[in-house]
Amino acid sequence: MNLFKANASAFLIASTVVSSTFIAVQPSIADSSTPVAVTLKKSVTTKPITESEVLAAQKAWGEALVAISTTYDTQGIKAAKALAEKVIDGAYGYQFGSVLFKPTLTVAPQTFRTTRAGALAYFVGGDSNFPQDKGFALNGWRKVEMKNAGILISGNTATTMGNVMITNKEGKVTTVDKTWQFVKDNNGKLRIMLHHSSLPYVAAK
Repeated sequence: MNLFKANASAFLIASTVVSSTFIAVQPSIADSSTPVAVTLKKSVTTKPITESEVLAAQKAWGEALVAISTTYDTQGIKAAKALAEKVIDGAYGYQFGSVLFKPTLTVAPQTFRTTRAGALAYFVGGDSNFPQDKGFALNGWRKVEMKNAGILISGNTATTMGNVMITNKEGKVTTVDKTWQFVKDNNGKLRIMLHHSSLPYVAAK
């Protein structure tokens, strides 16, 4: 794994960070109708993120996905939805207002999920406002493995890019390309503020 550490003046990624404010310009194919700006000044600590914290946050995300799937299989959709809400509230930064979340299997006109409701619908479905969502987390997932291509750490912000391999209960493995950006909140907990996931490109033969 490659680990990169950069100072704030050299840190430039897909989103722009200005005085701890994330400013995002998005097209209309999203679950909110206007571009979002997320100000993190009062909610983010200045304490730096460590590599071990990043790896732990990724591991927790994978375990949470499996937990939602197994809960759905054993206890039904109501319990799975309740757990998914706890997972979203614990792992993502929607309490700041918006998250730049592009899930693997979303399509226009609701490709991007900047709202909590949009994220919940993606994970467990059942929301008439998101009629194409069937519940990604309900697909019988049993194992999640991470393979980071690199981790970029800049103070209280960390960005990762790599593959996530998800195995279902039949043993089939789905590999996705994934980018996460984490910030550390005032309680010292890492929060996902950017999550982009897609299926690997397959070149035409």
